[in-house]
Amino acid sequence: MNIMLRRKSVNRPPTPSVMENQGKEPTLQELINIELIESGEKERLMELLRERLIECGWKDEMKALCRAFIKKKGRNNVTVDDLVHVITPKGRASIPDSIKAELLQRIRAFLVSTAL
Repeated sequence: MNIMLRRKSVNRPPTPSVMENQGKEPTLQELINIELIESGEKERLMELLRERLIECGWKDEMKALCRAFIKKKGRNNVTVDDLVHVITPKGRASIPDSIKAELLQRIRAFLVSTAL
């Protein structure tokens, strides 16, 4: 697999350059991330995650938490950073295990198929 010879797609974000680290060998995690981005699999996984979170009501639950926090603090007293700081831990903790398992299985299948 030669990462540097692949062409960039107009429809995908730019791939992190391995050469940016100036001589430092990329980690396995970095190589996997690059491959996920270049293949378009990362975007497909993100779309799957969005769909699953909507289906299970997670998105509505997070929206309700945001509204409750804003109502409690007052609309003019809340910033986006405040919301992110308060809601992110709750959001991450409330993602159903079945969704996490499905994404993990898809990532594993991708890694096997690319022989990375």
